[in-house]
Amino acid sequence: MSTATDMLARYLAAETAILGGQVYKWGDRQLTRADLSMVQTGRREWERKVNAENRGCGPVGVSLANLTGQPQAPEGGEFDYQWYRG
Repeated sequence: MSTATDMLARYLAAETAILGGQVYKWGDRQLTRADLSMVQTGRREWERKVNAENRGCGPVGVSLANLTGQPQAPEGGEFDYQWYRG
């Protein structure tokens, strides 16, 4: 089982527990053990990751583009300006 699948299962279990009632009242006081909207947000995030894995997309990430017009060395390397200038 992948991490994403495991995390999704945990979020679904948490959501089920919250929906089952985790609010307690003592007279004027009230205790809420978990935040349903926060758990639902986390569940949706892990659902997207599991769906991406199932489609074979691998981990979801971001890429950055250099739009400055200036040459940039590869990560951990030095840029060869003579090659860039021709």
